[in-house]
Amino acid sequence: MTEAPPRGLAQRLEDTRARLEEDVDLWIASAGPSETSGAHLVPLSFLWDGTALLISTPRASITGRNLLADGRVRAALGPTRDVVLVDGTAEPVDLADLPPGTGEAFKDKTGFDPRELKDSYQYFLIRPHRVQAWREANELQGRTLMRNGAWLA
Repeated sequence: MTEAPPRGLAQRLEDTRARLEEDVDLWIASAGPSETSGAHLVPLSFLWDGTALLISTPRASITGRNLLADGRVRAALGPTRDVVLVDGTAEPVDLADLPPGTGEAFKDKTGFDPRELKDSYQYFLIRPHRVQAWREANELQGRTLMRNGAWLA
């Protein structure tokens, strides 16, 4: 197998934004407030609004409790040979505080509507601080596309 040449910054940004728009699911890693609780990793559906990821999970779940206690989060999209990593801060958002139409947009994109479930679900907006993307080892250099919440180009 021949390794493709590394993508330039503009192409990586375009590919990353397309993945954020088009993908439906991602992996969320969170950690509890104490060192003994360890890291927790789960797949969740999401909606990208152009600036933040919107997810929803039961408030009583490990992920929900972790994000309510400590909003630091890492999200991963894509396969291992076309990965996008997002480090950010998760902020709890009540359904009533979502912009109009956001609950419907989340349902339409993901096929999942936490508003219809019996369990108490919490929405979280994940505001990215850093975004990285790469496909092969030759793309490790230049993998950071966002730093301190600002896209590099």
